[in-house]
Amino acid sequence: MTDLAPGSQTVLDERTDLRPDEGDHERFSHYVAKDKLTEAMVMGTPVVALCGKVWVPSRNPDRYPVCPECKEIWSSLNPGQGGDDSGE
Repeated sequence: MTDLAPGSQTVLDERTDLRPDEGDHERFSHYVAKDKLTEAMVMGTPVVALCGKVWVPSRNPDRYPVCPECKEIWSSLNPGQGGDDSGE
Protein backbone atom coordinates (compact mmCIF):
# COMPACT_ATOMS: atom_id res chain seq x y z
CA MET A 1 0.00 0.00 0.00
CA THR A 2 1.35 3.44 -0.86
CA ASP A 3 1.29 6.57 1.27
CA LEU A 4 -1.14 9.23 0.10
CA ALA A 5 -0.14 12.85 -0.20
CA PRO A 6 -1.50 15.14 2.53
CA GLY A 7 -5.02 16.25 1.69
CA SER A 8 -5.67 13.37 -0.71
CA GLN A 9 -8.11 10.53 -0.18
CA THR A 10 -8.88 7.10 -1.52
CA VAL A 11 -12.27 6.64 -3.21
CA LEU A 12 -13.89 3.22 -3.35
CA ASP A 13 -15.89 2.73 -6.56
CA GLU A 14 -18.58 0.26 -5.54
CA ARG A 15 -21.07 -0.99 -8.11
CA THR A 16 -23.91 -3.39 -7.52
CA ASP A 17 -24.22 -6.34 -9.86
CA LEU A 18 -27.86 -7.43 -9.80
CA ARG A 19 -27.41 -10.38 -12.14
CA PRO A 20 -28.02 -13.62 -10.25
CA ASP A 21 -25.10 -16.01 -10.12
CA GLU A 22 -25.45 -19.75 -10.42
CA GLY A 23 -26.49 -21.12 -7.01
CA ASP A 24 -27.65 -17.74 -5.61
CA HIS A 25 -30.88 -19.38 -4.41
CA GLU A 26 -28.80 -21.37 -1.91
CA ARG A 27 -26.89 -18.40 -0.49
CA PHE A 28 -27.48 -16.71 2.84
CA SER A 29 -26.73 -13.36 4.43
CA HIS A 30 -24.46 -13.89 7.45
CA TYR A 31 -23.86 -11.97 10.69
CA VAL A 32 -20.42 -10.35 10.98
CA ALA A 33 -19.05 -7.59 13.23
CA LYS A 34 -19.68 -4.24 11.50
CA ASP A 35 -16.09 -3.04 11.86
CA LYS A 36 -14.78 -6.27 10.32
CA LEU A 37 -17.32 -6.07 7.48
CA THR A 38 -16.40 -2.49 6.63
CA GLU A 39 -12.70 -3.34 6.62
CA ALA A 40 -13.32 -6.41 4.44
CA MET A 41 -15.38 -4.44 1.92
CA VAL A 42 -12.65 -1.79 1.61
CA MET A 43 -9.57 -4.02 1.79
CA GLY A 44 -10.96 -7.18 0.18
CA THR A 45 -10.01 -9.33 3.16
CA PRO A 46 -12.00 -12.36 4.36
CA VAL A 47 -14.38 -12.24 7.33
CA VAL A 48 -15.72 -14.96 9.62
CA ALA A 49 -19.47 -15.13 10.25
CA LEU A 50 -20.97 -16.23 13.55
CA CYS A 51 -21.69 -19.63 11.98
CA GLY A 52 -18.05 -20.03 10.95
CA LYS A 53 -18.38 -19.29 7.23
CA VAL A 54 -15.28 -17.52 5.89
CA TRP A 55 -15.56 -15.40 2.73
CA VAL A 56 -14.77 -12.04 1.16
CA PRO A 57 -18.00 -9.99 1.12
CA SER A 58 -18.84 -8.54 -2.27
CA ARG A 59 -22.63 -8.68 -2.70
CA ASN A 60 -25.63 -6.89 -1.25
CA PRO A 61 -26.72 -8.98 1.79
CA ASP A 62 -30.30 -7.69 1.48
CA ARG A 63 -30.76 -9.96 -1.54
CA TYR A 64 -30.44 -13.15 0.54
CA PRO A 65 -32.24 -14.73 3.48
CA VAL A 66 -30.45 -14.63 6.83
CA CYS A 67 -28.41 -17.72 7.70
CA PRO A 68 -30.48 -19.67 10.26
CA GLU A 69 -27.36 -20.69 12.20
CA CYS A 70 -26.07 -17.09 12.44
CA LYS A 71 -29.53 -15.91 13.50
CA GLU A 72 -29.75 -18.55 16.24
CA ILE A 73 -26.27 -17.74 17.56
CA TRP A 74 -27.01 -13.99 17.52
CA SER A 75 -30.26 -14.55 19.42
CA SER A 76 -28.47 -16.60 22.08
CA LEU A 77 -25.84 -13.86 22.50
CA ASN A 78 -28.41 -11.05 22.62
CA PRO A 79 -31.64 -12.43 24.14
CA GLY A 80 -34.70 -10.37 23.25
CA GLN A 81 -32.99 -8.50 20.42
CA GLY A 82 -33.48 -8.95 16.67
CA GLY A 83 -30.26 -8.91 14.75
CA ASP A 84 -29.50 -6.58 11.94
CA ASP A 85 -25.71 -6.82 11.87
CA SER A 86 -25.56 -8.83 8.67
CA GLY A 87 -22.90 -9.25 6.05
CA GLU A 88 -23.24 -11.29 2.83
